[in-house]
Amino acid sequence: MTRSTFRIPALLAAAALALTACGVTGSSDAEPAAGGGTTGAAEAEPLTDKRIMVPNSAGGGYDQTARTAAQIMEETGISSGLEVFNLEGAGGTVGLARTVSESGNGDLAMLMGLGVVGASYTNESEATLTETTPLAKLIEEPGAIMVPADSEYQTIDDLVEAWKADPGGLSVGGGSNPGGPDHLLPMQLAQAVGIEPSSVNFVTFDGGGDLLPAILGSKLDFATSGAGEFKDQIETGEIRVLAVSSEEPVEGIDAPTLTESGIDLVFTNWRGIVAPPEIEDADRDAWIAALEQMHASEEWKQALETNGWTDAFITGDEYADFLAEQDQRVADVLKELGLA
Repeated sequence: MTRSTFRIPALLAAAALALTACGVTGSSDAEPAAGGGTTGAAEAEPLTDKRIMVPNSAGGGYDQTARTAAQIMEETGISSGLEVFNLEGAGGTVGLARTVSESGNGDLAMLMGLGVVGASYTNESEATLTETTPLAKLIEEPGAIMVPADSEYQTIDDLVEAWKADPGGLSVGGGSNPGGPDHLLPMQLAQAVGIEPSSVNFVTFDGGGDLLPAILGSKLDFATSGAGEFKDQIETGEIRVLAVSSEEPVEGIDAPTLTESGIDLVFTNWRGIVAPPEIEDADRDAWIAALEQMHASEEWKQALETNGWTDAFITGDEYADFLAEQDQRVADVLKELGLA
């Protein structure tokens, strides 16, 4: 764990919110692939013996999303022998480097999101997401402000009052590196409630799997991450959600939005999947077709509802443009912060 403090300029709120551009729900009909042709769900051949890398610890949001997608594709016959494995390190950039190094390997894909975009800059990664082959953006997810069950803070107002009284004395943990969603959310929250972000005591964890024990063990005063990663602990009452960062309340979570609590902040994370550079068009199209089939399935629709995810499915050129835009916007924000 490392303590990191950062000064956030006034433009951060607007710029970081721009990082979470709305997704477009995909169609199960045949659609043009990134390089021409069609990859409609009806034309897809089953994927065989493919692998999806999760670039952080087991149990986190990336891991949960990858394993949910893989399970659905296996159970519905969209794939056969699809393996999910974890490769932790440096906010996801170890996995990113591995993905980029396997140029031409059409059997590999990596689950990723906004956190990997930020980490690629703050960790000065030589490998970049713009080198990868975009496959599909899958979901968006709001953040949650969470405390352990025995926390003295019963409401978001209780927490904010204590935080404002002693900004550096309260620790906030997140499962992403500086520049990632779990870092940007508390920094923007601090700014929104009148706390100087440079005084925030932010503790970095390598994914939700590492963050969970710190929350349950009351090693942190509060945490910010996606609620879906901790749904079991939220349901059992081991973790209490004080507020969510979405525009509307999240079904199944008994907590107000930040805006309902009088805090002018909305923040959304996203996750998607990429492949190594320079894979064959046929491999790229096969991945996209399989993901289109999964997206059209009732099982995936149920997974979205169960996990509180928002459907944000886009593929091909549209997803490539989205990644390029996200990469540039994150770079601009982090440069303003002096972190890139």
